[in-house]
Amino acid sequence: MEVLIAATAEEAATFAAEAVLDGLRSRRSGDNVLGVATGSTPLGLYAELAKAVERGEADFSTTTAFALDEYVGLEGTHEQSYRQTLVTELCNVVGLPESRLNTPDGYGDSEAQIRAQAAAYDAAIIEAGVDVQILGIGTNGHIGFNEPGSSLRSRTRIKRLSTQTRVDNARFFEGPDAVPTHSVTQGLGTILEARRMVLVATGSKKAAAIAAALEGPLSAACPGSVLQLHPDAVVVLDEAAAAGLKNRSYYDDSAAGLQFGI
Repeated sequence: MEVLIAATAEEAATFAAEAVLDGLRSRRSGDNVLGVATGSTPLGLYAELAKAVERGEADFSTTTAFALDEYVGLEGTHEQSYRQTLVTELCNVVGLPESRLNTPDGYGDSEAQIRAQAAAYDAAIIEAGVDVQILGIGTNGHIGFNEPGSSLRSRTRIKRLSTQTRVDNARFFEGPDAVPTHSVTQGLGTILEARRMVLVATGSKKAAAIAAALEGPLSAACPGSVLQLHPDAVVVLDEAAAAGLKNRSYYDDSAAGLQFGI
């Protein structure tokens, strides 16, 4: 695991964009496949990717993207759906065609239909093969909508949201009670199959979750700890998010050694 600690959230976004682009460039052949996340944290990363496009260093016009999750009960055209959020915050920013953005379908006439749609989405991800998966982390350690207690080998499925997650997401709705209670999310096992994982976390509210994910035990109690299993995981933090790390000096030494390919 590579842990990069930036002085500011803005610098963290720059580091994360470099990690994403490096992972995409290493694809042997064919068009890139990018796993994308919603939330406040990736916005700076997407802005940095847009700058790379402007400089002629990146092109997402033939990239295929797969979103991590979607609310159950919201159609893809709903204003608060993650699909519409990504159209606004990703597609319109980096030039990714909306037709190449894949999102889970959490809308259906029955639970059985939504479960079938989740299984089909999981199969599509595996067939495409994700080159780089962008991740954030919740204050309770969730990635995607894999709440604490999620199986470390889970696949794309329906998952009930915790009270903490609904409170955290209430700012996008008219209070916590208006936040959907369930989501369709890629499972931890699905996420782990990406060739590279780039997790970004900023702010002091994420410090405890980051410390548990990076330095705590591998445990379903902290879904983010699955990063410890991945052979190419890059974690980019600002100083506030890194405040709880005990091995800080080693991470700094390792980052300094990157220039020598160590």
